[in-house]
Amino acid sequence: MVLTTAVHAERTEENLTTASRLFLALMKHDDGARSLLLALPEVFPWVRHLDDAEMRAFTVELLEALSDAAELGAREAVHRVLVSWRATARINADPEQLKEALRPLDGDDLGPVEVGG
Repeated sequence: MVLTTAVHAERTEENLTTASRLFLALMKHDDGARSLLLALPEVFPWVRHLDDAEMRAFTVELLEALSDAAELGAREAVHRVLVSWRATARINADPEQLKEALRPLDGDDLGPVEVGG
């Protein structure tokens, strides 16, 4: 548990909102989007295992999640995006996992599915 003042929490929220809006505005311009895409490997080294389309999709999802976190208080949104795209990069980095992931299912019964809670 972390104790904080309301003012501190508001400033943190304001900072996240400002950063989110700035990044979204940058994505609307070719130079800004290019700069963000070039910066991503420094922040997330694993993105080198994503192809160009995946990199763009990750960037858009990340910025949307940052916006949701800032504007809606959806604090888990960014974490979910990072975890799912890191898993995609991990699969892409392993030729055997990638081959298995791309294998057609051809009506295979994959067994029972457990729903986590």
